[in-house]
Amino acid sequence: MINSVKYIYFVFQSTFIMTKDKVLDDLKEIRSIMDKSTRFISLSGMSGVMAGIYALIGSIVGYFVIEDARERGYTDTLDSLLSTPWERNPSLQILVIAGIVLFMAVVTAFFLTKIKAAKYKQKIWNKQSIRLVVNFLAPLTIGGLFTLALLQYGLLFLVAPAMLVFYGIACMNAAKYTLGTVKYLGLSCAILGLINTQFIGYGLYFWAAGFGLCHIIYGAVMYYKYDR
Repeated sequence: MINSVKYIYFVFQSTFIMTKDKVLDDLKEIRSIMDKSTRFISLSGMSGVMAGIYALIGSIVGYFVIEDARERGYTDTLDSLLSTPWERNPSLQILVIAGIVLFMAVVTAFFLTKIKAAKYKQKIWNKQSIRLVVNFLAPLTIGGLFTLALLQYGLLFLVAPAMLVFYGIACMNAAKYTLGTVKYLGLSCAILGLINTQFIGYGLYFWAAGFGLCHIIYGAVMYYKYDR
């Protein structure tokens, strides 16, 4: 009798545990399907690391450009941005450096994300990725226009903080359509931008911290959490 009771108990426990495990597996599968249908999960963490490295290299080159301009006594304004010769135009040189960094970051992100998307059997251009891009570009475009207005009125000291803040807002706005880690990258950049408003003249250092170090940390977390 006792053995029968033990046998029944064993069968009940085994069945319960198996059922519980199956339910958990089913829930994980449902969650995975919902994530794929509502969020673009193929963002590459390594692309974030590379973007951060590019930004740090660009910041270092920009630092030497500014120091060289100070030693030579070169100064320029918005009005002379396109009329001053290249070798005496530090602002134009930095803009070109920033453009190169942006181009390399975008190209790297595209190819690495394309590889990851193929791994997850997800198209790189679909409803999820389009929503992601639109929600990212909307605040970023507004920030870009606002930055042009700052340049128009000669408020150069607010350009770096404004770019960090609006970039951070863009990341936070897009985070709901991709992996949640992007939200923390955006929050970090926005906070750095606000702090930068109290330390005018150190914009290049805050750029290096926001677009460089924060991207490397974010990319590393993404890689170890999702990509491996």
